[in-house]
Amino acid sequence: MTDTIADRTVLITGAGRGLGAELARAFAREGARVALNYRRSAKEALALAEELGPSAAAFKADVIDAEAVTGMVGQITEQLGAPTVLVHNALADFSFNGDARPHLDTLEWADIAAQTEVAVGGALNAIRALQPQFRQSGGRVITIGSNLVQNPVVPYHDYTAAKAALLGFTRTAARELGPLGVTVNMIAGGLLSTTDASAATPEAVFDMIAQQTPLGRVTTPEELADAALFFASPWGRAVTGQCLIVDGGLVSG
Repeated sequence: MTDTIADRTVLITGAGRGLGAELARAFAREGARVALNYRRSAKEALALAEELGPSAAAFKADVIDAEAVTGMVGQITEQLGAPTVLVHNALADFSFNGDARPHLDTLEWADIAAQTEVAVGGALNAIRALQPQFRQSGGRVITIGSNLVQNPVVPYHDYTAAKAALLGFTRTAARELGPLGVTVNMIAGGLLSTTDASAATPEAVFDMIAQQTPLGRVTTPEELADAALFFASPWGRAVTGQCLIVDGGLVSG
């Protein structure tokens, strides 16, 4: 595997907006070629690709469709070069609104399954599509988790269960892909200020989180995106199967 971020093609799922867009900006800033995956946010993804310049391009695929993901990787390889870094950020439709969340007496398995299909199924499809390149030159996989797994201050059952499953999958994938020279790690953020998913969160909740956080503020998408650079860089080459919580010190792993 090449040595610097600038030498790599990075595939970011769910990159059209929110945290995904900030992840793309962080990698582009370091000189990487950035493939922006989107499902429905075509306008946003295309605008971001134009913003980032000729080393970035937008690619449509639903991550739960294995055939579409494989086709997308082929398109990325032709246009930007074979991806050796995967950042799995795609999220099923979700709103962090504690008042509107499903409670246990209304929660259906389909709610959990829908979140898990994108979180874990999407990761599986992307990893499988990238395995030929991983076998040839190693790589990096970075999954996006949540500190709600460690501290479910608001019981978003479906979302948190999916992220917990993704953490387990991250660790088992690290064990299997390690011999190929592939590291697999998770970054677990807290409530971020502000993404589309957290836009429905009342301001009082942001204030409460800030007061309880050692740094005294809510983490931004830009700050979490910067942490992803470590796992993709040479400095992270001996770290795998780990979950790095990036939330200003609110919870510990």
